[in-house]
Amino acid sequence: MSTPTSVPTPQADSALTQWLADRRDGLSRRRWRGVLWIADDASNAIRKAMAWIASADWQSPLWIGPELPELPESLARLSASRARSQLGSEHDLVVFDTVSAQSGFDPDAFGAISGTVLAGGWLVLLTPKHWLKPTGANWLPDADYRRLAHWPHEAETLSTHYLQRLAGRLRDSANLAMWPPDTALPLSSSAIFYDSEFEPDSHINARVDDSDCLTRDQAAAVSRLTRMRRRRPVVLIADRGRGKSAALGIAAARRLMQGERRLWITASSVVAVEAVFERLAQLLPDGRRDSNRFEVTLDGRMSCVEWLLPEQVTAALASADIDAQSPPTLFVDEAAAIPAARLIAWLRRFPRIAFATTVHGYEGTGRGFEVRLRDALDRLTPEWKRLTLQTPIRWGAGDPLETLTRDLLCLDAEIEPDDSVSNAVREASVSYEWLDRESLAGDEALLNPIFGLLVQAHYRTSPSDLRQLLDGPDVQLLAAFAGEAGEKHVVGLCVVQQEGGFDAELANAIYHGQRRPRGHLLAQSLATHGGFEAAALACWWRIMRIAVHPAVRRRGLGAAMIEQVASAVRGHGLDRLGVSFGAEPALIHFWRQQGFSTLRIGLTREASSGEPAQMMGRGLTLDAEQAMARMNADHVSQLPDLLASELRDIEPLVAAAWLHEGAVASLSDDLPERIAWFAAGGGELALVRPWLRLAWLAWWRQQPPTSVPQALEVDRAGGFSADGGENPDLTEAPHVAAAVAALFQYRDGALSSRGRREQQGAARRLAATLLAWIAENEGEKAGEKGGKIDGEPNMVKPQLDE
Repeated sequence: MSTPTSVPTPQADSALTQWLADRRDGLSRRRWRGVLWIADDASNAIRKAMAWIASADWQSPLWIGPELPELPESLARLSASRARSQLGSEHDLVVFDTVSAQSGFDPDAFGAISGTVLAGGWLVLLTPKHWLKPTGANWLPDADYRRLAHWPHEAETLSTHYLQRLAGRLRDSANLAMWPPDTALPLSSSAIFYDSEFEPDSHINARVDDSDCLTRDQAAAVSRLTRMRRRRPVVLIADRGRGKSAALGIAAARRLMQGERRLWITASSVVAVEAVFERLAQLLPDGRRDSNRFEVTLDGRMSCVEWLLPEQVTAALASADIDAQSPPTLFVDEAAAIPAARLIAWLRRFPRIAFATTVHGYEGTGRGFEVRLRDALDRLTPEWKRLTLQTPIRWGAGDPLETLTRDLLCLDAEIEPDDSVSNAVREASVSYEWLDRESLAGDEALLNPIFGLLVQAHYRTSPSDLRQLLDGPDVQLLAAFAGEAGEKHVVGLCVVQQEGGFDAELANAIYHGQRRPRGHLLAQSLATHGGFEAAALACWWRIMRIAVHPAVRRRGLGAAMIEQVASAVRGHGLDRLGVSFGAEPALIHFWRQQGFSTLRIGLTREASSGEPAQMMGRGLTLDAEQAMARMNADHVSQLPDLLASELRDIEPLVAAAWLHEGAVASLSDDLPERIAWFAAGGGELALVRPWLRLAWLAWWRQQPPTSVPQALEVDRAGGFSADGGENPDLTEAPHVAAAVAALFQYRDGALSSRGRREQQGAARRLAATLLAWIAENEGEKAGEKGGKIDGEPNMVKPQLDE
């Protein structure tokens, strides 16, 4: 909670004071938040905002924008870049300044700060006067567009389709009061503030059987979370302000009171779970919070709830005081902001787990999260339960600020219905169209499903992504449509951006790490970190996003869009396509199938995906193909060293996908003898690891590309240990992972959890099966030389057990 900083009102305007008092009363009775739009010249807009502040006794006002001499010292102020620091705080007034010389409309800041306004409070939005004009205005990018511009573009040269859409939505909205330049007092729709048929919220307090909960759906969620059974996960979906985190806190407290000793909660930041700790403190007043841990003594036993960063969760399971067969209950808050592969890994490791996430907003996108996680839930834990929180708690139903925020930021963007899309694809051919972004910004009926595709396809689509889509420099949009004219449905979208093309002097400075112009992710990284100056000189088209409607996936639409992009690249006289994404086996396979090869791997995990960045490229001419081959050769040669050092903790299945690239090395004549010696009991793994690595890599790179996805499917991987089972198939994900972890990442424990002796035994069995494959492979080669070709080769699959 923020500390009240009451602002004095010595120069309040009596008429404005009365106007505000009348409407504050109406808002308070409905538990709504008001919106005031002030569109005027900067000086007048700021003067009006100051008059507004002076016309009431605000308890926790906040100004979002640059520092101004007009602002009193007693008024709290933050730059837009720090708006997210207010998560968990509450304000009865927020002034959002986009009109001052150094300010602008930051979509992410607006989305974050709007959720901190209290019921009965106000958000005041200051914009330039020309936002009132539907036509004829001299539109220029605001100061926040500096973050959007990249070389060689200046912010002032960018288009303003996004801002013009915002202004249009504000002009058309009935959910706000407006204070135009030529009026003494704001104008407002009386429907917002007066309603003779209004009844107080019927879902608060007295109407709920659970005294700790405020709504029926919150009470139902708490009940389910409190009595979770093994292998029956709970997925809790809610819009903002529905009491999701509070429900987790109430359930956590009750689980402790029922005798649970330890519970973990994870989220991308501790700020996101402040509501959980607040409820713990309220319900367990004898407990105490120490940093990220809440402890309480119940019935003579110490119990605790502990917050962990997502990257700490799996490591914490290895602690000596944790029973791997019965680990703590895990609550995952804002699960949409966490990579799906990590969520699925937790689904296997934690018998009792709950995922909670926000459906709309900057925290993460619940719909995309559900698309990726639902298949794993159905397959691994078919008795999982989905719960939704629909009733608002922090404000009343129909709240004007929530309605306006959703509209301005396109938070309600939805893909088209599955049935309509499936029927359209089945009955008509798919067409492809390069979109005009100015037209798209004014066509809500098309913009909504277009942005909805990006939202459901990516785990973290933010409000600022819409601005990038409409005004990002050198961005182009390719859409796939199905259906006849007049009834076309959006079934796919590909977002591309041109990169590189630096002049020789700047490219050389980038190559030597002396300059880093904004943007140009692929071209700069390959030059600065990969050591390829030519990558900065060349022009690339980078595929930033590609999304296909879930109802028509795996029908070749993604591949078809990439070919359309490749054709356009050639049409512009260019020859390089690139892509960068968070590495995971399925994505790696998809891009390799489209003719892309790996050019560089990031050495750290990306904050957005939780995985290292993988950059891939495809040459469209012979010269470009040769340039890609040189970069790929560097990657292939560096990879074993990286897996033994900087990438030692990367998931082995991801490493296996990387290792499949590259030429199949010929094996020396004496290698089988050395492997046979080890398989028969001679030597130790540490001494023969290089030989086994060569043999395994030769086998792995001869596996046909079509079989690799099945071998690397993370949902089938039950862990990395090779323990158990008669004659396990090395092509199954756990055994591929075990081999990669032991041979390339020096993680011998992946071979067996039963100690060093068993690890050596598993390595010897691996050697024996590799030896058998070598013999079989050599026999086939000899047969081919002798002219004996009896159909497909019978590939022997190396095993970890006899």
